[in-house]
Amino acid sequence: MKAVLGTTLRDVITGFSGVVVGRVEYLTGCNQALLQPKVGENGALIESVWIDEQRLGPVAGVARIKIDNGATPGADRPAPKR
Repeated sequence: MKAVLGTTLRDVITGFSGVVVGRVEYLTGCNQALLQPKVGENGALIESVWIDEQRLGPVAGVARIKIDNGATPGADRPAPKR
């Protein structure tokens, strides 16, 4: 399954689910999607995870998220520090 940005997908092996916020295609064909789950019960952010696309399946009944970033494009997180 090719991951589409803004859709909610679930890892069929672990059950981990989240919104696709990134996608990468590798020369070797091991394409991955970056899933960002909802916040935890305590309101804390949960780390996003890269998962191979062949492990992903749809989550029924969840609409695709679309964000209009035309006026303020850019990353939602600061760049990694070494």
